[in-house]
Amino acid sequence: MLEIGQTVPPLTGVLQDGGSLALADLRGHRVVVYFYPKDHTPGCTREAQDFRDLYPQFRQRGCEIVGVSRDSAASHGKFRDKHALPFPLVADTDETWCNAFGVLGEKTLYGRRFVGVIRSTFLLDADGVLVAAWRGAKVPGHAAAVLERLPPA
Repeated sequence: MLEIGQTVPPLTGVLQDGGSLALADLRGHRVVVYFYPKDHTPGCTREAQDFRDLYPQFRQRGCEIVGVSRDSAASHGKFRDKHALPFPLVADTDETWCNAFGVLGEKTLYGRRFVGVIRSTFLLDADGVLVAAWRGAKVPGHAAAVLERLPPA
């Protein structure tokens, strides 16, 4: 699991349009990487919309946003289009990103236990070093709290 002060490993992922994103390509910018359980669900939709609505302010502070879940690129494409998300979504179907950041954990739904994505957000500095982490984040007010943690560019 990635800890504060560690450099993020060289991760590459498939995007909503079938293209790819190498996290190293974003060096020189601060980056918010947020992990969410599932496209098209109420909490995840609200979280994406909150990051979308605050996106101009993140950009003013020199920060990129990347959303990550285990859903397919096709699902991400529909989700991104439906909600006009201005940032990329990584389809982490092989759980490489999830494992690197340590966001998989046991969850319970209707009495059934399973391994799922624990809603988490990470702030990387311009050198790719983890400077802040929100594990087990709750949606209301979360995107604003992440923005508040970012000093002006």
